[in-house]
Amino acid sequence: MSTSTAVPEVPIRTLVRQDATLRRLLTVTLVDTVGRGAFFTLTSLYLTTIVGIPAVAVGLGLTVAGAVGVLSSLGFGHLADRWSARRMLVWLHLVQGLALIGYVLVHDLASLVVTASIVTLAQQGGSSVRSAAIGRAFPGGERVRVRATMRTVTNIGIAAGTALAAIPLAVGTGAAYRVTMVAAGVLFVASAFMLLGLSRARVDVPAAERTETGSIVQPVRDGRSPYRDVRFLGVTALTGVFGIQFGLFEVAVPLWVVGHTVAPDVLVSPLLLVNTAVVIALQVRMSRGTGTIAGAGRSMVHAGWLMAVACGLWAAAGWVTGDDWLPAAIAGAVLVVAALVHSLAEITSSAAGWSLSFEMAPADRVGAYQGVYGTGYAVGAMVAPAVVTLTAIDLGTVGWAVLAAMFLASALGTAAIARRAVRASA
Repeated sequence: MSTSTAVPEVPIRTLVRQDATLRRLLTVTLVDTVGRGAFFTLTSLYLTTIVGIPAVAVGLGLTVAGAVGVLSSLGFGHLADRWSARRMLVWLHLVQGLALIGYVLVHDLASLVVTASIVTLAQQGGSSVRSAAIGRAFPGGERVRVRATMRTVTNIGIAAGTALAAIPLAVGTGAAYRVTMVAAGVLFVASAFMLLGLSRARVDVPAAERTETGSIVQPVRDGRSPYRDVRFLGVTALTGVFGIQFGLFEVAVPLWVVGHTVAPDVLVSPLLLVNTAVVIALQVRMSRGTGTIAGAGRSMVHAGWLMAVACGLWAAAGWVTGDDWLPAAIAGAVLVVAALVHSLAEITSSAAGWSLSFEMAPADRVGAYQGVYGTGYAVGAMVAPAVVTLTAIDLGTVGWAVLAAMFLASALGTAAIARRAVRASA
C-alpha cells in the first residue's frame, strides 16, 4: 500500500499548463474518444443493416470480444511492470487503429469475432497500460485528479464523435459508414505517433525511483502479487459489481423509458446527454477529497446511497400512468432527476475507485495491480447487459430494488475494506 507526503495541491488548470506529459495524454484522449464515439455509434447498425449480420450474431461476437478484453486487461497490466509503457501504448494504438479500419472488411460472424477481439484486446490492454503510466507519472492524489480530467475529456470527445456520426447516419449509405469508420481508425493511428512524445522517465520508471521536484518518493514494497492481496481483490470485485451501473444507464434505462413509462420515447437521448453533461461539469470537482484511502472509502458510501436512490427514482417513473400530457411530464421529470442522481453516483464512485486502485498498490507493481483492477470492470461490463435486463426490465420494481441493494452493498463493502486498510497502515 502506497504512502504519500502531503504536498500543496496545484490547481488542475495550472497543472495542465505546466505539465507537458499531462497535456499530451489529454490530447491523445480527446483524439481517441472522438474516433471511438463516432465508431461505436455506427458499429451495430453497420453490421446489421449494411453487412447483414443478424443482431443476435452481432451480440454473440461482441460478447466473445468482451471476454478477450478481460484477459487482455490482466495480461497487459503485468507486462506494463516489465516493458516500456510508452512503447506498449504506441503499438496498442496502432493495432487498435488498424483493427478499426479492418471492420470495413468484416463480412460474417467469424471475421467479426476476430476483428472485434483484436480491437478489444488493444483497447482493454491499453487501458491497463495507461493506468500504470499515470500511476508512475503523477504523485499521490494528483493521479485521481488526472484521471478525473481525462474522464471529462473522454466525455467531451465521445459527445463530439457521436455528433459526427450523425452525418453517415443521415446519408445512410454503406460508403458513408465505411468512410467514417476508417477515419476513426486513422485517429487512433495518429494518436500512436503522438504517444511517441511521452517522457520515458515519467511513464516507464516507477515513481519510487524518481526524485523530480514535486514528486513523492515512495518506498518500494516487497513486490507482492495482487492475486494474494485479499483486500485489493475484494475492492476489485466490489467496484466491478458497482460498475454494472454503466450498463444500467446504457442498456436498461432506454428500454425502461420506452417500454415501461409514459414518458415520450425521445427523452432517451436527453437523459444520456444529462449524464454526459454532469460528468463534464462535475467529475474533477467531485473527485476532491478522494485522494486517500480514507477519503475514497467515504466517497464510496455516498455513491452507494446515491445509486440506491437513483434506482428508486428509475422505478418510480414507471409507476406514473395516464394518457395525457401531465402524467408524461411527471414521469419525464422523475426520469431527469433519476439521471442526475445516477450521474452523481457514477462520478463519485469512479473517483473513489481510481484512488483505491492506486493507493492500495505497491509502487513497483502498479501495472499488475491496475491490470487486475481493470479486469473487475471488464467483467462487470461483460455481464451488465444480462444482469440489468434480467432484473430491472424483466422484474420491474422488484428488479430495481434488487439492483439498489446490490449497488449499496458493494459500495458499503468497498468502504469497509478501505477502513480496514487505513487501520492496518496506522
